[in-house]
Amino acid sequence: MPDLRDIFLCHAWDDRKGAAKELHDLLESKGVSVWFSEKDVLLGTSLLREIDKGLAKSRVGIVLVTPAFLSRVKAEGIADKELSALLARDLLVPIVHDTTYETLRDVSPLLGSRSGLSTAEEPMSDIAAKLAELVTLDE
Repeated sequence: MPDLRDIFLCHAWDDRKGAAKELHDLLESKGVSVWFSEKDVLLGTSLLREIDKGLAKSRVGIVLVTPAFLSRVKAEGIADKELSALLARDLLVPIVHDTTYETLRDVSPLLGSRSGLSTAEEPMSDIAAKLAELVTLDE
């Protein structure tokens, strides 16, 4: 079983080398342990099963909402299933990047109704700092 993580980072496959990796690296640099499919899912294993285990072992879920993520959710791919599992949790924070809350609400009213953060309003480094703070408060 994986160790308990502070944060589960849900993101679209297309963002794994860009915004998602940037957020992951910023969080880790602040001492936050992050479940990130890029490093936590081994080749040949079931992605959904690993995501399920990762979610169960993480204290806070964050969703990196990007245009790529929204199009994946619309297509009802893995991001959609991941999102359904995340929405069942109490602590879920959307991070809106390169899109808007309005667009998010059109695709997922439930996620859009959660209070979150937007890179249009503050840099990713500030967002990572706030998330790190949230995790420390929650201990």
